[in-house]
Amino acid sequence: MGDKILKKALQEIINYYQSQGMAGKIGFGKHPAVLVVDLQKGITDPQKPSGCNLEGVIDNTALLLDKARGKSIPIFFFTLAYHSSLVDGGLLVKKVPVLANFLIGSENVELDPRLKRLPDEQVVIKKYASCYHGTHLASSLTALQVDTVIITGCITSGCIRATANDSIQYGFRPIIPRECVGDRSAIPHEVSLMDIQARCGDVLPLQDVLDYIDSIAM
Repeated sequence: MGDKILKKALQEIINYYQSQGMAGKIGFGKHPAVLVVDLQKGITDPQKPSGCNLEGVIDNTALLLDKARGKSIPIFFFTLAYHSSLVDGGLLVKKVPVLANFLIGSENVELDPRLKRLPDEQVVIKKYASCYHGTHLASSLTALQVDTVIITGCITSGCIRATANDSIQYGFRPIIPRECVGDRSAIPHEVSLMDIQARCGDVLPLQDVLDYIDSIAM
């Protein structure tokens, strides 16, 4: 499917949703945090069995992180990682067998070094799609009085979408900078962004998010 045809079809769906009272705007809050989802070597290295090309996503996320650090905005990194028994992956590793390559301590679970994580920035191990499932994320955000989560990383149709959906359910405003998320294929990527925009978050140009960060008083 050509890009123009896909974009036209998705815009028609959004127009229909809006006519049905969907796809409203959440907007920014006052206290954001940045979530960096699964930008780990096993996914960001195209030579790996489960890897794909996320060069632009990494570069744009690194730019956003620099801005966030300049404003002392909390940053949380997430990585998929499993015990060698895979028991902590439950049925998911049966459904997605490639996850057996993501063992704790292996290179595949290490963060992509281009993100330049700082020592005081948390790394949270997760087992499933949502960054909230089985982690301390919600309680940590509440403790920090966060009201807005800027979600970056991959995969758009999996972990990004699940995290955006859980964010709004926990009462946090999900903001997705379009240039900071990626997928293995353009079609699920674009469809998922459309669906997030329709149901649970604001999908925005990266520049809009950078301008928002610049506006935050320190």
